[in-house]
Amino acid sequence: MPTKQGSLDLLNDPIAQELLFAPIPAHLSYVWTDGSPRVVPITFTWTGKELVTGTPHNAPKLKALKDGTKVAVTIDSYTQPFRVLYIRGIARVSPYDGIVPEWAMAGERISGKEGGKDFVELIEGMVKAGVIKFIRLAVQPTWVGILDFEKRFPSGIEKGLEAMMMAK
Repeated sequence: MPTKQGSLDLLNDPIAQELLFAPIPAHLSYVWTDGSPRVVPITFTWTGKELVTGTPHNAPKLKALKDGTKVAVTIDSYTQPFRVLYIRGIARVSPYDGIVPEWAMAGERISGKEGGKDFVELIEGMVKAGVIKFIRLAVQPTWVGILDFEKRFPSGIEKGLEAMMMAK
């Protein structure tokens, strides 16, 4: 029997671990200042306790994201069987002197060692010139869910499967 949806223990599930360390972006969702929903792709590093990225101080999302803001993140596989990790949590936003190390690590994971290094060097030049400052953006999980379309399905399908089993 799979761990119940919502449990933070799901972060230790092999599917969650695969997605947390895969060379793919996550999608961060939040509510914009006018109440409309927003979703943006982010690179990230999973620290074992929080999902961390860096963002320039002038990024539009920081108009809506403040320390303590409720957010959601999805990490989706792009091949079958499709797998999805859902994380609901609290944003932790804090200024950072220099490049956020977890953001640099995420760049290497997604773009490869050379590609990540080249991009970080470009951004470091902007930081040293005082053009941008970095903000450390972390998501502290409060709820976790997994869909694997093998053992775990969307709740509506699971309810339908249960109803079919009861009818037999």
